[in-house]
Formats: sequence, structure tokens, C-alpha cells
Amino acid sequence: MNEDQFRSTYKKAVDSMNPSEETKKGLLAKMEQHQETKRPRKTIYIAASIVLAAGIGLASPTIWNQINGPASPAQVAQVDPGTSGTGGAASAGSVVIPKLKLPDSSSGVKASMIALVVYKGNIYTQSATSIEAADAAALRGDRLGRTTGGIDEWSGKEEYTELSSNIGETDIYTVKGYDSGFLIMSYSEIDGQVFAELYEHTNGITVNSGDDLIGMLNLEGRIASAQWESFDSWNNGLQQYSPLSGSEALDGFLSALLAAKPLAAEPLIAQGIYDSEDRKVIYLELQDKTQVQLVLFGQGLVRYGDAPVFFEVESGAFQTLWNSMEQ
Repeated sequence: MNEDQFRSTYKKAVDSMNPSEETKKGLLAKMEQHQETKRPRKTIYIAASIVLAAGIGLASPTIWNQINGPASPAQVAQVDPGTSGTGGAASAGSVVIPKLKLPDSSSGVKASMIALVVYKGNIYTQSATSIEAADAAALRGDRLGRTTGGIDEWSGKEEYTELSSNIGETDIYTVKGYDSGFLIMSYSEIDGQVFAELYEHTNGITVNSGDDLIGMLNLEGRIASAQWESFDSWNNGLQQYSPLSGSEALDGFLSALLAAKPLAAEPLIAQGIYDSEDRKVIYLELQDKTQVQLVLFGQGLVRYGDAPVFFEVESGAFQTLWNSMEQ
């Protein structure tokens, strides 16, 4: 679908629905997001946070950056330093990702929003794992309900009720083959056009190893195809993908990733890990057509999406895969 067709489809969907303003905003946001992927990425920065203090500091901040890392002034996410909600018990060397602290409407602070859905008291944000619309129906599981779409940048925590969201009114489903405590799906059809997004719960958890997060993606034994992209290509939006050669190197890497030691993201970001261009991106398409991106850093670290944690992979397995990705 070219850009003009894409615009036309979304405009038709928005104009024909007579929905709430939140739904319209959600659809238009999808169009903007689609357009954004076509631009060079040097200056793109997306802070994956629910509460962002614009221009002011917050106590005990946690900075969440997506795979491109910071390229504009840092935005700060306020978090609740309470105990983790899922995952294993905290131990030496574990990383606790606190639950996001919901905003206080009486504070008068306007929040910058990312796509989110509240399910069973947890906040699910737009997933780093994606699915093409044409493949979404096959993954659609049990219907969980319909979002109310009432959350906006001024909403207080009292408005974060079950299935409230900022994506408008849409049906929410489980995802076949995945734990609903980790992954859910929004799905709707308008004039025969499918709109589907995955949402993941990666806050309020304790990460003792890669298995506590990466393991939820069910990668082992399910890789249908694998490609990689250099930092230069990724950074400039060139989309110059190369196949990953040697399944043994990838299999060994994934096994080591599940056993990898977690490291909190904030200190590494503060130390300038994103200042280096020594990075490569791998793209894994699974047998169920979901698409997973992992970012590899030359220091032997791996990051998935915007969860504030890196994984330190065993050097032999990491280096074998890294060396197989040559121009």
C-alpha cells in the first residue's frame, strides 16, 4: 500500500465511524506513526513513559528509551518504587521494573501519552513486537472486552479503570500462544480493513535473567526467518536488510540470551551507551508471523523494546553472532 492509499484508507475509516474523539485520535496517530517510519531516524526519540514531566526533574527518575536511544532532551518517567507484580522474586543481580505511577489529576501536570490499555489492573503499552494486519486474525484469541478510550494527558489515576485506554473504543483479545499477563491485542475491522496492535506488560516485574522478559516471546524453535541491519542503515532509514547466516550461531545466541544477566538501563544510558554507533539490529519473524526486534550493542549487551533493562549475553555466543553479521 503506497502513502496516498494509506492516507485515503485512514481518512475513510475516521470519517465513516462517527466515533469518540479518542478513537479518531487513535486512528490518526497510527497514520502518523506509519509515516514516521519512512523518515531518517537520527533525531527520533520516543520516551516510553506514562507520566512525563516536561522540562522539570522528578525524584528517582527512570529513563525509558526505545532502540534508537536519546537524540533529544531526556524525558523522565515517574515510577512507583513498590514491589514487582510479576516475574521471579528479587535477588542479587536482579532488576526490578516498578509499576508505573499513575498521574494525580490534582497536580495540574499534563502528561505526554503513548498508546496504552489497562487490563487486570496493569498498564499494557504498545509492544515492540509487531504483527501485520493480514496475519492478525490467526492470532486473535479470546475476547477480553472493549476499551472505553477515556484516558488523555490530563487524566488522573482514578480514570485508569479496567479496559480504559487512550486508543479509542476497540475490542481487546488474548493472543494465541502467549501469556495474557504479558501480551494482548486490539483488533477491529472497518470497511473490510483490519486494524490490530499488540500491547505488552513490561512494568511491575522482576527480571532475574533474560528468560523473565525475552522468554515471554517464545522465540526458541519458532524462528521462521532472521535478518539484520547495520546501524548506518537503520539510523538513516535505508532498510538495507541482510539474512542472518548460520542457524547455529543464532540458536546459541538465543539460548545465551535467555540465561543472560539483566542490567538496569538508566546507568548505562547515563554513561552514554547510545553515543556509540557500535550497534546492530536483528529482525526475527516467528512461525506465527509476529516480528521481534532486538538491538545488539558491541559491548555484548542486548535490549528489547523500551523496557528499562539490558541483557549481558555470554561473550562467546554473542561474539559468534556479532561476527556473522558482516557487510
